[in-house]
Amino acid sequence: MKNQIPDIERRILAVLQGGFPRSQTPYKDTAELVGIDTKRLLAILEDWKQEGKLRRIGSIVDHFKVGLSGGAMVAWRVKPECIEQVGTKLAGFKEVTHAYEREIAENWPYNLYTMVHGTDIQEVEKIVKRMSRACKVSDYRILATQKELKKVPPTYIAGLSADFGGSNIGAAEQAK
Repeated sequence: MKNQIPDIERRILAVLQGGFPRSQTPYKDTAELVGIDTKRLLAILEDWKQEGKLRRIGSIVDHFKVGLSGGAMVAWRVKPECIEQVGTKLAGFKEVTHAYEREIAENWPYNLYTMVHGTDIQEVEKIVKRMSRACKVSDYRILATQKELKKVPPTYIAGLSADFGGSNIGAAEQAK
């Protein structure tokens, strides 16, 4: 048998993959749903983090509902020897939610990507110009978001879930 997950961990994962409860005490409420106390839940989550099973627990914010209806993936062409420095600088902008490196493709020379949000696409374009000046990279493409197709927590164990009325607020990422 490969990688058997203990029952308690399966139950925790099932609850987390459904999202945190919308409450003032999400860890306490999660622990109750799992059937353990909060202290034990936090200890297991800390163990997962130490073991590399869990990278982080975070919120999934609906940027449209908070007034940020403009969004774009920006593809940047950065010299390989500058990628770390430029990526760190771009990731530091408060309007950037994602920044990552990708290999270039045959007909697509861009190797650094950022997701930028603003109140509308015109604001996003202004932000990108500011970012360009700050990192001294002028070769980029703005790929404006047309429609968001999916924003849900990842599912790791099929058939297990906990329903909190569609909250989708928070999820364990990269649990193995």
